Amino acid sequence: MKLPKHRYGRKLNFSDKVYNFFATITGLTVFNLEFFKQAFLPPYEIPEVKKHMDELGVKTFGIVSVTGFIIGLVLAMQSQPVMARFGASDFLPGMVALSVVRELGPVITALIFAGRVSSGIGAELGSMRVTEQIDAMEVTGVNPFKYLVVTRVIATTMILPILTVYVIVIAIFGGYLAILITESINFRYYIDSVVRSIEFGDFVPGVAKTFVFGYIVGIVGAYKGYTTEGGTEGVGRASTTAVVLASLLILIFDMILVKITLWLWPTLG
Repeated sequence: MKLPKHRYGRKLNFSDKVYNFFATITGLTVFNLEFFKQAFLPPYEIPEVKKHMDELGVKTFGIVSVTGFIIGLVLAMQSQPVMARFGASDFLPGMVALSVVRELGPVITALIFAGRVSSGIGAELGSMRVTEQIDAMEVTGVNPFKYLVVTRVIATTMILPILTVYVIVIAIFGGYLAILITESINFRYYIDSVVRSIEFGDFVPGVAKTFVFGYIVGIVGAYKGYTTEGGTEGVGRASTTAVVLASLLILIFDMILVKITLWLWPTLG
């Protein structure tokens, strides 16, 4: 698999930046095609996928827990005075739930996941590349792409939706606590209002797009790490650019997927 080389080292001029941009797009496209080619060929490294899912989930569990709680808390606190001004306080639980389920939960969880996981994958594989561990795997007959890349990408694709559902639950609970601080509200009434406000067309598309976000996080981190060059400096560069590129692609694809969702379920608009 031949990928285009980037230009690093000296101070980059405009033409170098343009070249690097198109080199990244081309290289990432080739990398994606190689992934789909390798993913369906045996052997299937199921134990390795499970190991990465466990590691990535545990590493991200704490930060997404705090993030989810703060999302619900702040959203409810900010919206409560506005809803009360228009006499719509009864709709506050539903508003919090819809905002978290449809957009805030999936996107913010994906961005946090990208910052934590994509950089880690990029640094890990980058270190293996510059220390020639990947080359050693090729010499011993092991397929490094399948063992290192495919397993991690599948793991990120599968674990992010699970984390997103967890964040949604925590955010809804955080919204309840924010309302409870200023006014008395029965927990059963709050949950009933949340359940009544969420429909199939709200929950399923919001969570389903996190499969795409998880894939983006894994493939970008793996691409940047697998193609690292330039020694230890290149490892740091791979880790940083993996986060930036993954976050940017998540936002771009979110915009596209929202448009597709509104086309498939016109009533959501």
